[in-house]
Amino acid sequence: MSNPHRNRELRLGQTFVRLADSLVNGFDVVEVLDGLVGSCVDLLDASAAGIMLADQRGQLRVMASSSEHSRMLELFELQNDEGPCLDCFRSGSPVVVLEAAEQIERWPLFATELRSRGFGPSYALPMRLREDTIGALNLFVPPDVVLVAGDLEIAQALADVATIAIMQHRTIRAGEQLAEQLQTALNSRIAIEQAKGVISEHSHVEMDAAFELLRSYARRTQTLLSEVAASIATRAIPPSAVLPPAAPGPTSSSRDSKPAN
Repeated sequence: MSNPHRNRELRLGQTFVRLADSLVNGFDVVEVLDGLVGSCVDLLDASAAGIMLADQRGQLRVMASSSEHSRMLELFELQNDEGPCLDCFRSGSPVVVLEAAEQIERWPLFATELRSRGFGPSYALPMRLREDTIGALNLFVPPDVVLVAGDLEIAQALADVATIAIMQHRTIRAGEQLAEQLQTALNSRIAIEQAKGVISEHSHVEMDAAFELLRSYARRTQTLLSEVAASIATRAIPPSAVLPPAAPGPTSSSRDSKPAN
């Protein structure tokens, strides 16, 4: 005869392995979050779950829902700017409201919508790493169900692992962007040094003077210095082009008007 408790422990272990896998394998934020809400429904007494994440401007967006009911509730929260998920995100702390009267007092619109969809107590857990809160996990349960402390600890642990995965992903992306910027800067510097050498050899000037010619040409033509340097280095622009325009010589009329000695 199977042991339900043992089966739950096994499924919980498998869930953590999948989440931990996302730290090292190909990362898909949507897949991780969909897996998280599904695991909450599978492992806990929650009948639905949803996740909101903050965008770059700090505005919450619905990112995952285990059912259409939970998705609509989360959208309702955002549209009316009230509900447990928003309070949880803003405070960075869990929000648990069990009684209908307290829900109505805190969120009059959301509480009515929540109960009309057949849900009861409200649970929202922060997706937080140290001081950074990036979103919140909503758990929806029937009116006669109260999640035990152990279930909330499991849900928070799952949210924590998912948060670490997302934060790591963002750090890697930021690192890649920084590396690209550094590589671009390095390539530009190499092109500038090459262009200075070309100009120096052509015009028989020192490297500092060659750089001044290069920079003056870029300003005169309103072109990026790196672009001009690359064009000079590849001979797309002849090195003579960077020489300053010749000063106009005296006209014939001015020469003719000079008094004779």
